[in-house]
Amino acid sequence: MTDPVHILTINGGSSSIKFALYQIGEPLVRMLHGKIDRIGLPDTSLEFNDPIRNQQGISSFVASDPQSAANSLIVWLEGRHGFASVRAVGHRVVHGMKHTEPVISTQELLDELHRIVPYDPEHLPREIELIEAFHQRHPKLPQVACFDTAFHHTMPRVAKLLSIPRRYDAQGVQRYGFHGLSYAYLMQELERLAGTQAANGRVILAHLGNGASLAAVRDGRSMDTTMSFTPAAGLMMSNRSGDIDPGLVSFLARSEQMTAEQFDRMINRESGLLGISETSSDMRDLLAREAEDVRAAEAVALFCYQTKKGIGAYAAVLGGLDTLVFAGGIGENAAPVRSRICAGLGFLGIELDELRNADHAQVISTDTSRVAVRVIRTNEELMIARLVCHVLGFDASIKEI
Repeated sequence: MTDPVHILTINGGSSSIKFALYQIGEPLVRMLHGKIDRIGLPDTSLEFNDPIRNQQGISSFVASDPQSAANSLIVWLEGRHGFASVRAVGHRVVHGMKHTEPVISTQELLDELHRIVPYDPEHLPREIELIEAFHQRHPKLPQVACFDTAFHHTMPRVAKLLSIPRRYDAQGVQRYGFHGLSYAYLMQELERLAGTQAANGRVILAHLGNGASLAAVRDGRSMDTTMSFTPAAGLMMSNRSGDIDPGLVSFLARSEQMTAEQFDRMINRESGLLGISETSSDMRDLLAREAEDVRAAEAVALFCYQTKKGIGAYAAVLGGLDTLVFAGGIGENAAPVRSRICAGLGFLGIELDELRNADHAQVISTDTSRVAVRVIRTNEELMIARLVCHVLGFDASIKEI
């Protein structure tokens, strides 16, 4: 009997780090998962769940900045059962520029990522720090960078172009799209659940969570997506504005002397559901308050309205629609939001079964609906583990326990 081999997946955000430990085999078995949340704040915490050993917990965690959080997480993981048999680490890297496949991390790749930090200053520095921290403590451990933008490299050029002077396109300023690891997983799950014909049909994927975006997929290939050069574009989100009038930049600079840094903070941290409601960025809070608070009601209404518009636009891109998939924290759990988004889309062939929707069934459309409407729980960490297996030649099923 050979000893079990494990893969560690790391999903680093601007103020959090998600992690999971998978045992390679048929199927992949998740042995441990958790996250460090609210990095840099006094109430930073580490939460974990070890279903194999029936252990779970949450505790305070000292992490004054992302780099100290990365180092402290590695020390914590080193003390967990199974870390000694980790043979590779897979990282979610939000921006990959021209990379279309996951790659093994090298110094050359890290130098490249450092050069493109201005393209994504919110995420890339944290992700680079995580890769470098693991390399410093475990220099012989292979690390694989899995790019969120890779899924969208199949978009036609007309979908990538931004209508600004052409010289910026030559500098790499274009629509890249994000949430790619989630979308890749959802397409694999759609094929597993509904078959190859459905996965090769006209599909709109709605990843609605703290970050929110849509993707139009045909023949298994991304044709368009709402996020653009940065993840701030497209749909309204929890804290991000989504698409806004670019004239606001000069207007606020004149009227409020707002700097570029202040504008960036506003659209990425102070807008979206939080900005409209003035109370919360959490859809659950807003749904609970909307009957008494018009600001909460308007925030929910605008989120649903923009998503509905996006679905209509992408049905036009695809020339019709066969399958609509809801995913992400809101898409998976907020039945009223799904209902309001789908209301009035009967002309596209969408007919929701409200009882199925309320029960969060896998298929929430009626039996006679021309469009299948599904709820699929996304799993970026599992997608990272699958990609690591592919890159390093490990034998692993696409299933998971």
